[in-house]
Amino acid sequence: MRARLNKILAQAGLTSRRGADRLVAGRRVVVNGEVAVTAGVLVDPTVDRVLVDGRPLPASEPHEYVLLNKPRGCVTTLRDPRGRPVVTDLLRGTRARLYPVGRLDWNVEGVLLLTNDGDLTHRLLHPRYALPRVYEATVAGRVAEANLPRWRAGVTLDDGFARPSAVKITRPGARSTVLCLTFTEGRKHEVKRYCEALGHPVTRLRRIAFGPLTLGDLRPGQTRPLTTREIASLRSAG
Repeated sequence: MRARLNKILAQAGLTSRRGADRLVAGRRVVVNGEVAVTAGVLVDPTVDRVLVDGRPLPASEPHEYVLLNKPRGCVTTLRDPRGRPVVTDLLRGTRARLYPVGRLDWNVEGVLLLTNDGDLTHRLLHPRYALPRVYEATVAGRVAEANLPRWRAGVTLDDGFARPSAVKITRPGARSTVLCLTFTEGRKHEVKRYCEALGHPVTRLRRIAFGPLTLGDLRPGQTRPLTTREIASLRSAG
């Protein structure tokens, strides 16, 4: 069956759909002897010869889904030119090449999904589905209940207007406050920039939920496979 080239590359477990778009843009994909110029070209991998960096597509592998409690000091990528630890170093017991769904900064911890299911990755990251990401943010200074309407009203950041879908105080304090914030877009450094714009820089940030996925008793650096119910919930999210 013919499908878009970026979908075929994602289904082969090579990368996400966004990653496939970058492979094509980098002129690294050849279809039937010609360099692919668009990720949307229709391809049938059973008929067409597709090469990535000169190599044929690997045989399809079963989808795997792993939940990681990402620790601080770990980079959300497959490799790091600066030699820092990467999240895939923490994976154990899987032969598939898994990719992180979205990113968490090196000093941010918490829920991170890794999978070779490119279609699901594309769906979860697409803004249309507004998948909730819940963060526990420790911010400098005191935030009182009376301040929350301002936090819920939203602010304009350098890449547009931002507003959490939910904000609450989980631990008040005079010098620092712990807040629970829910965002649905997954923009770069969004939580940190939002808090900074309101005058309360983040001193610690942890993602405690990604859609239906939560940490439970998973410790930093630990992983576990997703349950069948969790996978089904992700597929129906949004």
